[in-house]
Amino acid sequence: MDDQMKIGVLAIQGDFDAHAKVLARLGVEHSLVKTPADMQGIAGLIMPGGESTTHIKILKEEGLLPAIQKFAATGGAFFGTCAGVILLAREVRSPAQESLGFLDVAVERNAYGRQLASHVHRGKSALRDEPIEMVFIRAPIIESVGRDVNILAEYQGRPVLVEQGRILAATFHPELTHETVVHEHFLAMCEKSQAPPVTNSRQLETARVAVDARPPRG
Repeated sequence: MDDQMKIGVLAIQGDFDAHAKVLARLGVEHSLVKTPADMQGIAGLIMPGGESTTHIKILKEEGLLPAIQKFAATGGAFFGTCAGVILLAREVRSPAQESLGFLDVAVERNAYGRQLASHVHRGKSALRDEPIEMVFIRAPIIESVGRDVNILAEYQGRPVLVEQGRILAATFHPELTHETVVHEHFLAMCEKSQAPPVTNSRQLETARVAVDARPPRG
């Protein structure tokens, strides 16, 4: 891993501190992003859970929205968890709200309902042979994905970890588990210097593949 690589963690609201602690455990240089200036020199940006409508409001008030859009246009990597997925999505439902539109997925907000952070689920993934740990807290459901979106992990047959270009999105909270496999995958993405830049999926005509995204039972 490149010792000089620095990862930014959006720190305007939500569980950003948990992500920072995971990066510290991995020995990765990181910074808390609160202003446009804080984005200088980062290879990737983590967008944490929290309240997505509040995130959008603060991004505008602090002038971070144009800086994030510029970062995306120049090939910056993104990792969104829970509310971060909502921010990155092409379309948000229940109710509809503004988003960045970088990731070609449609999501439904709060579809998993309230679940205890201490309740760790396990789901199959493409990251390793054994299941990975997942914590859902009022998590969104990915209802449809574009043809360029890879599904990396599922829970009860539904996509919960997806990847498109230099964007990684998890509807669960990997930062609240004891594992670092998802963060390590994101760091590997950031190291791929020749990866294509993020493209605003609202400008793409992609065939979307519907998936069964009913809330899990039990």
